[in-house]
Amino acid sequence: MCAAGRRWGRRQRALLWAVLLAAWEAAWGQLRYSVPEEMPKGSFVGDVAKDLGLQLPEISDNAVRVVSEGNTQYFALHGKTGHLVTAERIDREQLCERVQRCLLRCELIVEGEMKFYEIEVEITDINDNAPSFKDIELEERIGETTAPGSRFPLPEAHDADLGRNSLQRYELSGDEHFSLAVQAGPGGDQRPELVLAKALDREEAAFHELVLRATDGGDPARTGTARIRVTVLDANDNAPVFSQAEYTVRVPEDVSVSSVLVTVMATDADEGLYGDVNYSLKKITERALKIFRLDFESGVITLLQSLDFEEGDYYELEVQARDGGGLSDTAKVTITVTDINDNTPVISLRSALSEISEDAPPGTTVALLHVHDRDSGANGEVRCSLDVDIPFRLQSSHGSYYSVVTARELDREQVSEYNVTVRAADGGSPSLQSSAVLALRVLDVNDNAPVFLEERYSARLAENNAAGALVLTVRATDADWGQNARVRYRLAEGRVRGAPLSSYVSVQAETGALYALRSLDYEQLRELQLCVRAEDGGAPALSSNVSVRLQIVDENDNAPQVLYPPAAAAAAWSGVELAPRRSEAGALVAKVVAVDADAGQNAWLSYELAKATEPGLFRVGPHSGEVRTARSPLARDAARHSLVVLVRDHGRPALSATATLSVVLAESVAELLAELGSAAHEAAAPGEPAASLTRWLVLAVAAVSCLFVAFLLLLLALRLRRCHRQQLLPPDSGASRGVPVSHFVGIDGVRAFLQSYAHDVSLTADSRKSHLRFSAASCCDTLPARPPPDEPAPLLGDEVPAGALPSDPAPPSLPSPFFPWSAYGVGRIAEKEAKAPFISTRALVLLAAGRLTWAAEPRPKPGALERGRAAAAVSRRRLRVSLLAAAERRWSRRRRSVLPPQAARSPGAGRSGSGTDSSGGGGERRPERCGWL
Repeated sequence: MCAAGRRWGRRQRALLWAVLLAAWEAAWGQLRYSVPEEMPKGSFVGDVAKDLGLQLPEISDNAVRVVSEGNTQYFALHGKTGHLVTAERIDREQLCERVQRCLLRCELIVEGEMKFYEIEVEITDINDNAPSFKDIELEERIGETTAPGSRFPLPEAHDADLGRNSLQRYELSGDEHFSLAVQAGPGGDQRPELVLAKALDREEAAFHELVLRATDGGDPARTGTARIRVTVLDANDNAPVFSQAEYTVRVPEDVSVSSVLVTVMATDADEGLYGDVNYSLKKITERALKIFRLDFESGVITLLQSLDFEEGDYYELEVQARDGGGLSDTAKVTITVTDINDNTPVISLRSALSEISEDAPPGTTVALLHVHDRDSGANGEVRCSLDVDIPFRLQSSHGSYYSVVTARELDREQVSEYNVTVRAADGGSPSLQSSAVLALRVLDVNDNAPVFLEERYSARLAENNAAGALVLTVRATDADWGQNARVRYRLAEGRVRGAPLSSYVSVQAETGALYALRSLDYEQLRELQLCVRAEDGGAPALSSNVSVRLQIVDENDNAPQVLYPPAAAAAAWSGVELAPRRSEAGALVAKVVAVDADAGQNAWLSYELAKATEPGLFRVGPHSGEVRTARSPLARDAARHSLVVLVRDHGRPALSATATLSVVLAESVAELLAELGSAAHEAAAPGEPAASLTRWLVLAVAAVSCLFVAFLLLLLALRLRRCHRQQLLPPDSGASRGVPVSHFVGIDGVRAFLQSYAHDVSLTADSRKSHLRFSAASCCDTLPARPPPDEPAPLLGDEVPAGALPSDPAPPSLPSPFFPWSAYGVGRIAEKEAKAPFISTRALVLLAAGRLTWAAEPRPKPGALERGRAAAAVSRRRLRVSLLAAAERRWSRRRRSVLPPQAARSPGAGRSGSGTDSSGGGGERRPERCGWL
């Protein structure tokens, strides 16, 4: 029972230790992987993203990286998959020589979170190295008298692999005189020995050839061979013997090159050739072979190159002494290298911030450091420190890692940038130190409101200023930086005398300049209190206010105002001052009262007597305005006196006003009334010319008004007369109704009736050479049949008897291409028109210059006025007929000279000559279309 309980307790402790170890590894985020050596670059090692719960976007953004100790980076992190892969081909024998378990350590750094995870990768061995001998050709010398069973040490084979892949066995082949024996060394290594199985006979065989084979335990197995040549010598009685079986040496790593480390010594009792001893290195590694040198005659071991404790602190050599007869002895040489403090601590910056906000809380990690010293013991113990008086401190994270964290709140306005120096010192004597500088910029936070340069501002502004005048400039500064320090100004809300404050003054938002928007009047506003707010550009914005007092400075812009005596009283002699004739000098007569709306010196008034009826009789107090007698009135002095008192202020320039006083010197009331009555009469007399002038002015205004009314009546009469005449004129007849205005064009002021038909136009500047040609086929108006030759048709100028006119005559046909006529004697003109299609422009203008009316509509019976007008029209028409006759002759001549023969024989011309159509009938012509110009 007790034994079982003890076993259960041991199991519980083992389980507890396992759980604690797992928890510790999980807490520190340590991962372990294994990978065979000699894997190609990019080979999979482990799924780090899955094991640590990392997100792939973080890995893709280079926020996670792998850092290995030393200069060579053996591992990398795949950005797309999050796998840990090999960055180089790894050779276990090169990295971990003579080490059973080869471990490579690296750290996974998470930049944003300031975290790191340790990763441990074990490099497993593969059978990539075959056993090998230092010399593949060996020579052994054995005397022929050597007794069977004698043993001779053979060189050992070296296999860089470990474990099962290392050297496992030796084999010897080639001769029956020898056999192989393998002895186990102190370190568990196998030491081959050549055993003489049968006595040698030099005369029988002077040489023996053997083959030594070394085999490892890999799959497949690898082998290495060495050829052994045994030379049979004559008798050699004594073998060399070392003075001590093992030589131990301790040397510091800073020992100089070529220094003698140790001297081995072996003696041989024989003489001559068999007594000469030579030394050789029987067993040595490749690295030791490059560091140490053995003198084969003296046995002195010297140093070929500098020692480095960090690369190798222990070396084991095996020295063989051999005499001339082939006998030998071996000795072991152990060289231990002691450490000295020759390596300074190395500070590696794994992760760091370049910027930090000034409102970062205390304890914020700024940088993650790794400190390493290659020395050992006290020389490798490192202490880290920071400068004093900085808001940062060092915090040990794990192992050799340190974190730089904030110790208190930062203030960018005091210090905007920090160069944090991290110092590392080891424990050696003397101590070695190193340092690293971390540059850190503090980002601004809007934590400072604008501050005005003055607690309050005051300014003085003279009244009557120009609108837009600069009053003063307020200025505020903000300790923040960038947009947070950009200050803008504005006025606080307020009202002055019922109006908004912004109508009086304004502030420029960028500069803080305060301007007056209107002209200020001291008499209305003597002081202006306002508040200016400065606001920065942060989010949220911070602001501060300052009070501004604006004093309006008075200017002498108001003249003195006389309150007594009133100005109207002086003109009408009302309010007359009475002074007794027997008053004494200095007697008060009156007092001039005046005020000035200005203030200060501009409102100080002084009085002086500017004008007096009797100079020297009165005087005025310069400051009081009191009018007193300067002397006693005399009998010869006038009874009425007029005094002009000048009131002047003390401004620059001075302004003044005058007051007129009337003083009456009288002894009694009766005399006073008489003087007042006389004054009233004299006051009324100067007004008569003014009344007469007023009467003349009234008469002038009345006359102008009458002329204006008469002018309006005249205009009205002319307008009525024009309207009446328009009703009597022929253009209002029904024949022109419905004709579009667009069919009339002006030719020298004449309106001609147009229709859009085919015609040829030929116009020149000379009216005699201007022609109009109308196609005979385009005439659309119909002419009545020409009367017989014995009955001449009436011309335009002939008078038609009243009885011959029908009461409702039918409208005559319109001649083409002329205007319609009001008479019936147009047949001849139509006939001439038909014969002469070319019309002179001057004749057309003369023809159309008169007032032509339509005869299509019946007219009412004319009265006396109409008959008179008709007689005047008849005389004008006679003149036109004579002009038409002359034009007709000119048309005939021009037709024969201009038109070609076929044009002269046109159908229209033939019909005009005969007066009938082609059928010979005597009826009306067929209507033909024509054009009008």
